[in-house]
Amino acid sequence: MRRLIAIPCAGETLAATFDDAPGTTGLLIVSGGNEIRIGAHRGMALLAQRVAAAGHPVLRFDRRGIGDSTGDNGGFETSAEDIAAAARAFRETGVERIVAYGNCDAATALAFFHPQAGIYALILANPWTVEEAYELPPAAAIRSHYAAKLRDPKEWLRLLRGGVNIAKLVKGLRKVSQKPLEMPTGLTARLAAALGEAQVPVTILLARGDNTAIAFADAFKGPPFDAARGKVKIKQLDSDSHSFASAADKDWLFQRVVEAL
Repeated sequence: MRRLIAIPCAGETLAATFDDAPGTTGLLIVSGGNEIRIGAHRGMALLAQRVAAAGHPVLRFDRRGIGDSTGDNGGFETSAEDIAAAARAFRETGVERIVAYGNCDAATALAFFHPQAGIYALILANPWTVEEAYELPPAAAIRSHYAAKLRDPKEWLRLLRGGVNIAKLVKGLRKVSQKPLEMPTGLTARLAAALGEAQVPVTILLARGDNTAIAFADAFKGPPFDAARGKVKIKQLDSDSHSFASAADKDWLFQRVVEAL
């Protein structure tokens, strides 16, 4: 049975949806970006329905300042209290162990803030590692894009016929030619530390063709993630959909979530 609940959080109210099921291990869905709890293409609502039908209760919520929740939207970096409040409310329904799922910056938020929420295990999809505000995708994604283009004879014909935006091409080449830092700092370093220090099982899901996933996979090969590489499971899907939009993508995501539960 699906019902709406209100969750107190730091003087505000989080709007949440609870899908009941008999199991005592439940799925907490944390939305990324400014996305409401229904998810892109109704993806999170449909996932919750399927997981509940498989026997696991599910709770998903709008962060403060998003959707039906009150308060100010401070972004994923301010979501620690929201995640902890949702986890407390979830346990009050009778759930004993909470597995949390988040996509994009919600995945990064869960990596940062899961300890204070008492999360039992993490499923992190396409974790967000990009800090800069830039009109082009991350350098790793540009390199992947160019590699695919160079293998396609049709793209060479487009270039010769003037069908390629030269200005954008030059900007992209300039970005990928910039020497990366030996040791990343900021968000990437913090995510590496959080994953390396995690005391719970962590499964990372990547859509291989998604720019955010490509950027994470590139960073994950570097020294900051040495400790994390021996602890987390990486599972990849041949898709470029950041939100796992197609029916086949949704099936794959559901199977990975049920495995973790």
